[in-house]
Amino acid sequence: MFDLDEIYSVSSFLSLCNKTVENNIPTCWLQGEISNLARPASGHWYFSLKDNRGQVRCALFRLNQRNIKFTPENGMEVLVRAAPTLYEARGDFQLIIQHIEPIGAGNLNLAFEQLKSQLSKEGLFDSIHKKPLPEIVNTIGVISSSTGAVIQDIIRVLHKRYPFSEILLFDSVVQGEGSEIKLAQAIEAADQSNRCDVLILARGGGSLEDLWAFNEESLARVIFTTNTPIISAIGHETDTTIADFVADVRAPTPSAAAMLATPDRLEILSSLDKLTALLQQHTRQYQQHQQAQLDLLKLRIPTPDKTINYLSQQLDYLSHRLTTSAISRVSNDESRLSTLYATLKQHSPKEHIRHSIELNKLSVHQLNQQINKIINDNTNILDSLKNRLNNSSVLMVDRYKNALSIHANTLNLLSPLSTLSRGYSITTNVENQVLSSIENIDKNQMISTRLSSGIIHSKVVKIEKN
Repeated sequence: MFDLDEIYSVSSFLSLCNKTVENNIPTCWLQGEISNLARPASGHWYFSLKDNRGQVRCALFRLNQRNIKFTPENGMEVLVRAAPTLYEARGDFQLIIQHIEPIGAGNLNLAFEQLKSQLSKEGLFDSIHKKPLPEIVNTIGVISSSTGAVIQDIIRVLHKRYPFSEILLFDSVVQGEGSEIKLAQAIEAADQSNRCDVLILARGGGSLEDLWAFNEESLARVIFTTNTPIISAIGHETDTTIADFVADVRAPTPSAAAMLATPDRLEILSSLDKLTALLQQHTRQYQQHQQAQLDLLKLRIPTPDKTINYLSQQLDYLSHRLTTSAISRVSNDESRLSTLYATLKQHSPKEHIRHSIELNKLSVHQLNQQINKIINDNTNILDSLKNRLNNSSVLMVDRYKNALSIHANTLNLLSPLSTLSRGYSITTNVENQVLSSIENIDKNQMISTRLSSGIIHSKVVKIEKN
């Protein structure tokens, strides 16, 4: 009971109310519709649970989300188990959610449909990403439990259908918490081994809860990124998992997966028998054709031994003729070569060359004498021309000196400097223009007066006209 005479602080009052709520209202089940759903970075979920007459704030903390397979959404009708409390920082009454499940569809069914819709929108189920199964299979990788009956069924079917392939088991747990991680690790190990031509992901039948590891998003994405073609064989024919949609091929049972992965031995043997018979038939036809060709050649050459002997005799005769002709040809060529050598010797250019050399020696001596005479004559002429040039140069220099002296005297008489020496002067303004009239001079103007002995710079104080 509250003490009416006691005065509380706000925080003390809210703490008292919180204890009262938690101690007097038990954990209970509530049904309502989700609204105002928020998922901050902390990982906690906050929403309101409402019906047509009221609503209450709810908090679902991250640690309580571990067993929730579906994703809550606004407008979803849910059933929750919650403990009431008071959020003292704001004074808000709220429910701490301990468990939540959808109304109508089950928790797992809703989670399955939500993940299926999400991955389908991302394109993980598209046929363009499906890898074809190989035609030749040497090694089959099986991802399953070593203790289950699935691996035995697969071995039995393969031994009967196609005993030539090797089976590699990648053991993994297929049920329970964390089983999706073990399955993903086994698939990655089988894919990265590069030993398997095809993979079979297999498990026996069970409830939706038993098969749930094959509905996890993490496993679906590992299957999608696998390079090796993979066949899913999960549960019975009526069971469908997310892994079935992502895998390259879905088999209704593990035994059917073994049959899809390999060709039938009996069919191969039957095909081999047919090919053998066809090969024998073609061989007989080819032999018959070749025999017919041989018979045709025998008709064209009725006595081959006689023909061969005749041709051999012809060959010997032609060989003898060829040898005789070659010897005769060589003898004739040697005779012609001797004749040509004698003729060449008679017309040898040796004497002609010697005679020409002597004549050339005489001509060279005469040519040297003529060249020396020409050089001497030209030297005399050159000396005479050189003397005449020197004399002409001296006369020309003297004549130009006299003319220059006359022009210098004339220029000196006309020069203004000569006029200045007689007592005259020249006055200019600051622009160095000669002043010939007082009309071009202003008062206080600077002027310069040039005399024969220097320049006087002055300022106009007064101007008087004549």
